[in-house]
Amino acid sequence: MSSAHPLKGYVVVELGHSVAAPYTGLILAEMGAEVIKVENPDGGDAARGWGPPFVNGAGPHFSAFNRNKASLAVNLADAAQRDALVGLILARADAVVCNLRAGAAAKLGVDAERLRALKPALVYCDLGAFGSGGPLSHKPGYDPLMQAYCGVMSVTGESTERPPVRVGVSMVDMGAGMWSAIGILAALLERKDTGVGGHVETSLFETALAWVATPMARHAMGGGPQKPQGSGAAGIVPYQAFRTRTGWLVIGAGNDRLFAQLCRVMDRPDLAEDPRYLRNGDRVINQKSLLPHIEAYAGQYDSDALSAILDQAGIPNAPVQTIAQLADDEHARQLGMIQEKDSQQTVGLPIRFDGQRPPLRTASPLLGEANLRLLGENYDARCG
Repeated sequence: MSSAHPLKGYVVVELGHSVAAPYTGLILAEMGAEVIKVENPDGGDAARGWGPPFVNGAGPHFSAFNRNKASLAVNLADAAQRDALVGLILARADAVVCNLRAGAAAKLGVDAERLRALKPALVYCDLGAFGSGGPLSHKPGYDPLMQAYCGVMSVTGESTERPPVRVGVSMVDMGAGMWSAIGILAALLERKDTGVGGHVETSLFETALAWVATPMARHAMGGGPQKPQGSGAAGIVPYQAFRTRTGWLVIGAGNDRLFAQLCRVMDRPDLAEDPRYLRNGDRVINQKSLLPHIEAYAGQYDSDALSAILDQAGIPNAPVQTIAQLADDEHARQLGMIQEKDSQQTVGLPIRFDGQRPPLRTASPLLGEANLRLLGENYDARCG
């Protein structure tokens, strides 16, 4: 590849807000596409207000998911402004990603059916809440709603007796954004052969359902409902966090060989020979009697010292770090994952092309800062 921007020359219009569609736009922008983010002139993307803290009037969510984009402030309910946007899409856009509320795009005249009728080469991605079709298709949705409805909260946390726990990052939103990016790229690839674009659809609901594939498989196999595992994983033991003298260390003995090696490190080879722990399935069934041995061993060491011992033995492990620790993590910095621009620190795209990671070109945009550049003389009359 000639650069870290394989999508250079492509133009994507993002009719998005919050996290899901903006994450799609971010992925494509990082790869070099020109991403034009359309926002309501009255305050812009709601994620701008998700804080504090705020930098340049935007909170952490907006700053994290909207770098390398241009912001266009357009009131889609205003016919003149909407026509200006449609003209821009017809003239320049290769793809549109939309996560407006169900039915809103059609009502406003910026839906896939209308735009693709005007421009058949356009790739249009609908990123909905509950998806198209089905009895819930009309409902709005956010990440925690999907974690709740699709059972993610039922397998997260420490106990079913305690309140439900949400995964602390927007895993459903970001996952849906990833699926959308994959779908758009696939449609653009097919367009090279056919000359025709396509209509890509995904949703938060479908993404959340995909994330619980393993608990669903367990249910289908008659294994009963999966219970919350804390830091562990259903079906693998030992595979969780253990308290040390200075914190917590996750130890992942994910197969029988690694478990036997862990037992040797603990100077307890008898545990590896015990019929109760001989195979992983045995250890899962008998974990209540096994785990206290590992807990007692881990509690004798500082996290760094225990990690070094396990590293030497080839046993996967990692400390439980805070975000503040991660922000200063030398490994992340050497990989180029921690990027800074205009007082904003952010996490880079987790992909390298021929050894090059896409750089942070611009920080998240000010609301409507690209109106004059993109709409030219129409700016004052239509969007000013």
